[in-house]
Amino acid sequence: MVSGPADTAWRVGSVSRISKETPSAARIVLDVDGWPGNDAGQHLDIRLTAPDGYTATRSYSIASAGPGMVVDLAVDKLPDGEVSPFLVDDVMAGDKLEVHGPLGGWFVWRPDAASSPVQLIGGGSGVVPLIAMLRSHHDTADATPFRLLYSLRTPEDTFFPEVLKDADVDYVYTRRAPDGWPTPAGRLTKDVLAASVFAAAEKPRVFLCGSTGFVETVAAWLVELGHDPRMIRTERFGGT
Repeated sequence: MVSGPADTAWRVGSVSRISKETPSAARIVLDVDGWPGNDAGQHLDIRLTAPDGYTATRSYSIASAGPGMVVDLAVDKLPDGEVSPFLVDDVMAGDKLEVHGPLGGWFVWRPDAASSPVQLIGGGSGVVPLIAMLRSHHDTADATPFRLLYSLRTPEDTFFPEVLKDADVDYVYTRRAPDGWPTPAGRLTKDVLAASVFAAAEKPRVFLCGSTGFVETVAAWLVELGHDPRMIRTERFGGT
């Protein structure tokens, strides 16, 4: 766990590894000298500067947590994005990136002795900060019950499958399910949500991340199912 106030200075990170994560996303591992460590669920800013001095800054969730100077990211490319196409298509190992963070203290999970379970709900690349929570939960041997509901388009669009293989995950495939999958592909519904998350009576803490439409719809369903709005923490992503 990272304690004390966040250190939000701009630093230069060196890309130690970049690899294809999904058909539209890249996984970028940075070594950031002086990085103070981060809590699970925090994010950072990346700033790109063009030769003419023009700058563009975008925020990205961090998929790693804890002390140390290694920062793990996964960036999904938006065709009309200003920053993500460069990060996915052009960045190479050894490149330098300006980073600012860690940032955020609301959408954060820390190991603790709370008895209430934790329900994670991610849509698409919104699973990235939840991956950091799963990693922190595992690495600290925390006894809190954890469960993830993951809505994604196809099996090939899975982020961090090596982390998810050891987690309690319910998958909803919206466009194409794996061969032999017991249910057809389709959008998440309120009934599927109710069957795939901790019941409201168990008073779970909920971390919900995805596109604005996904987050607003799912949050409203959770409240209709009896979940306490004060126990639901949300994070949205937009164009990058």
